Amino acid sequence: MASDMSAFAYQEIPEQFVLKNFELQCKVTLPELVLGYQTYGQLNAARSNVVLYPTSYGAQHTDVDWLVRPGGILDPTKWFVIVPNMFGNGLSTSPSNCEMAKAKGFYFTHFDNVRSQRALLDSLGIEQLALVYGWSMGAQQAYHWGALYPERVERIAAICGTAKTTDHNRIFLYSLRAALQGDPTWNGERFEGIPERGFHTFTQIYASWAASQAYYRAKPYLAWGYTSLEDYLLRSWEAGYRRRDPHNLLAMIETWLRCDVGDNPVYGGDYQQALGSITARTLVMPATTDLYFTPADCKAEAQLILHSTYLPIRSIWGHRAGNPYQHGEDESFIRQAILELLQN
Repeated sequence: MASDMSAFAYQEIPEQFVLKNFELQCKVTLPELVLGYQTYGQLNAARSNVVLYPTSYGAQHTDVDWLVRPGGILDPTKWFVIVPNMFGNGLSTSPSNCEMAKAKGFYFTHFDNVRSQRALLDSLGIEQLALVYGWSMGAQQAYHWGALYPERVERIAAICGTAKTTDHNRIFLYSLRAALQGDPTWNGERFEGIPERGFHTFTQIYASWAASQAYYRAKPYLAWGYTSLEDYLLRSWEAGYRRRDPHNLLAMIETWLRCDVGDNPVYGGDYQQALGSITARTLVMPATTDLYFTPADCKAEAQLILHSTYLPIRSIWGHRAGNPYQHGEDESFIRQAILELLQN
């Protein structure tokens, strides 16, 4: 769930952690599963200052690490921040770099993402997480961390995300998948060329959901050098998603569709039990105008978590309020909330 990705910097190659003969939840065993990750700051002697910050839809670590800076939401002078790249995003194992991942019936889940991240932490000698911070699909992973490894997670910040994909959200995802697969280059299993029409339709749908009606009435993009709504959609949204392999975009849609914190061998489909098993101090921060992860859906989940605080971001920026690299007011609100969470 990257937003306005054309504004971000060049994609640098992360460090790689390789797992051998890893069985995914889809029952496929990969001879090698690669988890790309980046670290920021220094691990302290007690190994107690670790923040895990998983990536979101369409994003790679350099798309979302703008908030990891001195005085930022996550300050690397105080915290050792690890950003693992989600499977399917092009830097970790994805259809673009693994032929097996293009096969019918193959998919990644957050159960896969989080288990691999736990293995990475084990390899680094890290047993405890001071915080799992996640926006959007990153928030989905944060909830999975809290449910699957409650003894290892002290705090969770779930920004604009839910632990289970709602039916309304699924309809949005179906439309994105249909937009890409409706392109004439799609042969039923993979793309035989660049899906020009597919990318265009995909981004038109995505942009309409990612920010609110009030955001588009306010037209903040005109102050950033765009000349019209159409120019903004083309040079920002469409240009951003064209940087991604369409097979990867489909793979991440499948992961999002299958998000359910209870759908794993630990909880056997019991979503409420999974949320009730979270012991971390949990900050639930939806945006009041988010069309994907509505405040009502987020509040309902917060009520199932023992030590949760529900704190909505009052913003017209919709889902993008949770990744406010262009909006200082929302950034300040989140930064203060995280500061208070980490002090407790």
